[in-house]
Amino acid sequence: KLEMSFAKRINALQPSATMAVIEAAARLREQGIDVISFGAGEPDFDTPDHVIAAANKALADGHTRYTAGSGTTSLKQAVVNKLKKDNGLDYEANQIVISNGGKHSLFNIMMTLFEEGDEVILLTPYWVTYPEVVKLSGADPVYVETREEDGFQVNSEQLLQGVTRKTKGIIVNTPSNPSGAVLNRESLQAIVDVAISNDLWLISDECYEALVYDGEHISLAGFDGAYEKTITVQTMSKAFAMTGWRMGYSASSKELATAMGKFQGQATGCPNSIAQFASETALTVPPVFLDDWRAQFLGRRNYMVKALNEMTGITCLMPEGAFYAFPKVSSLFGKKAGDVEIKNDMDLTKYLLDEAHITVVPGSAFGASEHVRLSYATSLDAIKTGLGRFADAVAKLN
Repeated sequence: KLEMSFAKRINALQPSATMAVIEAAARLREQGIDVISFGAGEPDFDTPDHVIAAANKALADGHTRYTAGSGTTSLKQAVVNKLKKDNGLDYEANQIVISNGGKHSLFNIMMTLFEEGDEVILLTPYWVTYPEVVKLSGADPVYVETREEDGFQVNSEQLLQGVTRKTKGIIVNTPSNPSGAVLNRESLQAIVDVAISNDLWLISDECYEALVYDGEHISLAGFDGAYEKTITVQTMSKAFAMTGWRMGYSASSKELATAMGKFQGQATGCPNSIAQFASETALTVPPVFLDDWRAQFLGRRNYMVKALNEMTGITCLMPEGAFYAFPKVSSLFGKKAGDVEIKNDMDLTKYLLDEAHITVVPGSAFGASEHVRLSYATSLDAIKTGLGRFADAVAKLN
């Protein structure tokens, strides 16, 4: 059999853990098994009707051709207005790049700013994609650990341990996937201080900003001295339940936006024209549905965290934003149910799938192997049933 050889960058990439969990659940469902998924990071609500209507109108009106490579001017202007109204940030249309999703925006940023020999700081726990997009640029991810007992906040001392003369940037994600932590003003100020004193780029992924239950969402670019160094990354996916529409955007300096536009123009041509028209409507019409969504997420969060904390050997911090719980499960390691031994988070994930028919994502995918991640972006009924099964499976371990 012919040995296939691939480029080094592909061999270095890790497959997405969340996608692997979704696929494992799908295989069980094909066998007729009722699997409850706590894996996927997407709202279970439908895209709002007025956004779908805008897409249908765009189709009917013939908006099916290429747009400008970095997005239509009218959508960029809608983004500018949104950033001013919601985030208190002043941008112009030529500082915005519309992309095919938040992931695409991050990819543009990495490919434009970083290269071999550079280092980029990630706070653990981190979203699974961050280390991989850093590696694709040729740079090396450097991990700065934040701790559950500190509420996953960070200080200058911790950050400076990760800074070397090769450091070029820091990726910040608040509210956080996977922990649900919302970085407070002190943590954000520490990040800004370290970035300014070491001349680092700040990549601020704020895709869950609409889903904050406790505390407040603060944009990094609004801090004194941070604006020029910050690239704010946003998406239509979470606040508008538009995950499959693949729409994201970044706001940065005009020079950087031009450079990223140049890269994107060669990589994809332009973002989806229909999704751009729909997004313009989404950003322009007041999101009255959001209060209801937030209230539902809040109820689910409270139920899930309480249920997890009632299980023997599990502790769970109350997440302040996003739609994930990130319980610490390491007290279960070393326990057994029959022939099955739970040595680590991967074993526990497999045990929960086989025994309880529920999917969770192992914490090691996020750089935090003492934890697992559960999404509460699913119905309260499913959460109650699934957590009941989780509790039963845990009770069998000794």
